[in-house]
Amino acid sequence: MPAKTDHDARRRDVSAAVWKVVAADGFGGLTLRAVAAAMGGSTGLVTHYFPSKQALVLHALEVAEQRTQALVPDTTDLRTALIAVLPLTAETTELNRVWVSSWDVALADPQLAALEQARYRRWRTRLKPLVIQAQNDGDLITGDAMDLAAGLAAFTHGLVVQALVDPRTFGRKRLELLLDAHLTALRPRR
Repeated sequence: MPAKTDHDARRRDVSAAVWKVVAADGFGGLTLRAVAAAMGGSTGLVTHYFPSKQALVLHALEVAEQRTQALVPDTTDLRTALIAVLPLTAETTELNRVWVSSWDVALADPQLAALEQARYRRWRTRLKPLVIQAQNDGDLITGDAMDLAAGLAAFTHGLVVQALVDPRTFGRKRLELLLDAHLTALRPRR
């Protein structure tokens, strides 16, 4: 009689291997063979849970989304939300490496591009009430809240890219200083 397999545990093992490969080698390095090697298993085992590279990519993006949501706190403070997405820890650096790597595959695949568009729309929508609160508190200029949210999302993601490609120049203190300077520049003149 064959040994009983805990499919949920096995799927978690495969999922962890997918994340390990993407975090180390980006989506360009994500292959069935690489995932199998990362978990010390066979490609047959991987394809049992993820039948194609597309399935691996979609799963990796789901995991990245879950990890991102867990890292960004529920807050009413705009700065806190923006700081949470910057690569200030090993965990947020790894997560940002995955997201930036995903842009390449999203540019080449309409389904993945649609997922990325939706993700950014959710982020801007999440920032909008924080922008409105900052405006109401007098900490942010008046104007269209969604446009300000889009600008802040773009600014912080620009900082992410700078920190990933040049971490010595864009370390934690500098990232926080640059974000604070940007938020200060967006305060109303008194």
